[in-house]
Amino acid sequence: MHLFSAETSSPTAEAWMTRALRLAEAGLYTTTPNPRVGCVIVKHGQLVGEGAHLKAGEPHAEVHALRMAGEAARGATAYVTLEPCSHTGRTPPCADALIAAGIQHVVVAMQDPNPLVAGQGIARLRAHGVRVDVGVCEAAAQALNPGFIKRMTGQQPFVRLKLAASLDGCTALANGVSQWITSDDARRDVHHWRAQSCAIVTGIETILRDNASLTVRDVTTARQPLRVVVDSHLRIPLDAKVIANGQTMVVYAHADAAKLQALQARGVHTLALPGAQGRVDVSALVTSLAAWPVNEVLVEAGATLSGAFVQAGLVDELLLYYAPLLMGQSARGMFDLPHWQHMQDVQGLTLTDVRQIGQDLRIRARLRPRAKTD
Repeated sequence: MHLFSAETSSPTAEAWMTRALRLAEAGLYTTTPNPRVGCVIVKHGQLVGEGAHLKAGEPHAEVHALRMAGEAARGATAYVTLEPCSHTGRTPPCADALIAAGIQHVVVAMQDPNPLVAGQGIARLRAHGVRVDVGVCEAAAQALNPGFIKRMTGQQPFVRLKLAASLDGCTALANGVSQWITSDDARRDVHHWRAQSCAIVTGIETILRDNASLTVRDVTTARQPLRVVVDSHLRIPLDAKVIANGQTMVVYAHADAAKLQALQARGVHTLALPGAQGRVDVSALVTSLAAWPVNEVLVEAGATLSGAFVQAGLVDELLLYYAPLLMGQSARGMFDLPHWQHMQDVQGLTLTDVRQIGQDLRIRARLRPRAKTD
């Protein structure tokens, strides 16, 4: 439990922290595997410095803000969206920088889940006489870094599964034709989710059918996510666009040695993760991506792989785009799931956001825990 003074818990404090959170969003596409962090420095009610962490290995948000503030930082209050680091990594500890600059008061949105920090930055500040309060806009700070938090606390990335479908829940016609179900507006929206993801996962059927490149377009970013193809029997063509477009990993269960060597010669990362029924073990894949390290995963796949992720309990969030179309009962569905016999067995969802994107409907949802069956 954190206690706040009237000043710290005031609307003014929340306003400054909200500004810091908006600054942190500047690193939405670029900070991986680091968290997105913003900082503002305030003195006598006036902004004197601000900054954001933009790229791993570059200065953290506090350093940028302190440079801008200069001597005005002495006796000021710093609002930081994540606990200042206390360890030396690729950059020096931010807690020490705040102390050296003479910051008198630090307001932190959330404690750093990284075991290398985990309260030690706060403790170091307090040990040097700096007043520290924690918890202002905490939920918003947590929402900004779901992948970093999950990887640090559970050694797993945050998995977001995206599907585009007609209103009757179909993703392709019976003959496999699926371009384009949703509008240009919805597809542009998807590229923002791709850009903030560290890895995009798809299945071999999507590659064989659409020759998808899985690159980020329509969004200005210098970073492309890792592209991961789940290909149990290594059927991927050597001229596939996903291979030609950069950093790619092919995950397989069984492989021809010559095909494997040919892929590796093209710079493709390969990973053997055999599972049940001759398929790739998707749970092992997610764990492997956390060690890459990957914070956020976007799954863009067909019904078989999407269903496998849901059944394995790996999906943290569904990102569903529904177009105002009806495709009929012969068209392909969204998820390959068991043929449940009772309503209490089906997978429940909790809707977290519903909005119209162009002519389409976008739904964000979390999966409810399912009752265990014998």
